[in-house]
Formats: sequence, structure tokens, C-alpha cells
Amino acid sequence: MKRTTRQMSASQDNLTTSAEHSTDRPSISKNRRGRRTFARPILFAVLNLLTIYSLIPAVCQAQDPRQIIQRAEDAIKGKTSSYSVMEMIIRTPDYTRTMTMESWTSGTSKALVKILSPVREAGNRTLKLGNDIWMYLRNTETTIRIPPSMMLQSWNGSDYTYDDMVREETLTKDYDITLVGSEKIAGVDCWKLRLIPKPNAPVVWGKLLYWVRKADDLPAQVEYFDERGKLMRTMVMSDFKKMGGRMIPTLWTMYNSDKTHSTEIKMERASFDKRIPGSIFSLRELER
Repeated sequence: MKRTTRQMSASQDNLTTSAEHSTDRPSISKNRRGRRTFARPILFAVLNLLTIYSLIPAVCQAQDPRQIIQRAEDAIKGKTSSYSVMEMIIRTPDYTRTMTMESWTSGTSKALVKILSPVREAGNRTLKLGNDIWMYLRNTETTIRIPPSMMLQSWNGSDYTYDDMVREETLTKDYDITLVGSEKIAGVDCWKLRLIPKPNAPVVWGKLLYWVRKADDLPAQVEYFDERGKLMRTMVMSDFKKMGGRMIPTLWTMYNSDKTHSTEIKMERASFDKRIPGSIFSLRELER
């Protein structure tokens, strides 16, 4: 009997110890209250993750990619007209050339670029009227119409093309635009957008990737691809300053695909939406 009593006492001690351990570690299978306490933080964590992920597409949907592009284009172009004086610096492994020029634009259908220096090129002009582009060479007093096949040819030996210098594309009209994410350019948060030309759009590129700064809607970088998807060049905007009553990038650098050549355009003066006489955009003015 004594042995039995000791065994019973030991069993009671074991039960007591087991009970004490069970209160320290909630049991999912036996302790309902403990199960709820264990499950609640997991449930909250799952709900929080679902909430976060559900907001991601909502943020993207709230940003209309067409409006992002339009704001960026409006920020650097006049709604009705623009005038600028700029310096162009062409850098190659063999030489560096510098030109100064002035430019007028009216809407998206008229533009004129006039070279001011160096002397041997001063007076040369490039004119756009609608879909037609002409170049006037002052030394020979000849006017040349630029055919569509030459639109991607180098303008005066630079990394900019005839299309760049006078063609005012309406990106929101000519391209299907998709917001593909966010990236930092020069340490600044930017929207990243993909532009694919619409069928029969009068454009020369197969695809554009366009970065717009989130803080001020200014363009930061553009990559240009040919119809086969090959990166052909990259334009980087920098040196943001107030000019002509608005904040704009005053340095535009175009790099070729392997970055062995580059061309900088430095804005020296600019004005927007001022009256420009219509006679400036004419063949008579071009040859004057």
C-alpha cells in the first residue's frame, strides 16, 4: 500500500508539472483560448499583407500614364509657342565642335532653327511646316527639302536628328503609353513609362522608355529603340533651373548606343507662349 501511495503521489506530481507547462505554451489542439491567442497575430499579419498588396495596383491605376507624359511635355514646351537660345557641343573621340543657335516653335506643326555661330555655318536654317522639312545653306544659297527617309540622319554632325530638331511629336497622340513602374534617375524618384507607336503613326522609333520625375513632373531620361527593339540612343536631362518663368532641364545630353559620342544642348535663354509672327515660319524667311 505504501508503494502504491508513493506511485500515486508521483503521478499527481507529474500531472501538476504537465499542467504547469501547458499553461506556459498554449496548445492549439487542447486550449481554445490559447489557439485564438496564437492565431490572432498571424491573421492580422496576413490581412496587413493583403491590404498592402491590394493598394499597389490602386496606386498605379491612380496615375494616368497619358497625363504623366502630357504634364512632362507641357513643362518643357509652350502651349502655343516657344523661343530659345542654346549652345550645342558635339563630342566625339576625334573632335569637339560648338555651335550656338536660336529656335522658334509654334504649336506642333511649325518650327525654325537658325545657326548663329561658328561663322562658316552662321545663317544656315532648318524649317518645319506641317510634315515638310527644309534646310537652307547660306554659303551656297540653296534650299534642300529633307525627305522622310532622312529624318533619322544626323543634324549637322550631332547625335540629334532632323526629327529631333524641328519635329514636335504629340506623344499622347502617336503612342500607346503604359506605366511600367518606378525607378530612380540621378537619385530622384521617377515614373517609368513605355511608349509603343500606334498603327500608322508618323513616328520613327519602335519604342520609347520615358522617365518622369515624380516631384515636379519634369522629364529625366528617354531611351530610343528601333523597330527591332535595339537601344539606339539615350537622352539625359539635367541641370534643372528656372527659366522663362518655369522650372526646366537646361542641359540635354544625347548619347549614342555605346556612349562613344555625345551631344549636349545647353539652354541659355528661353521664353514660352509669347507672340511669334507667323512670317517667321515661311520659305521666304528661311532664305532671307
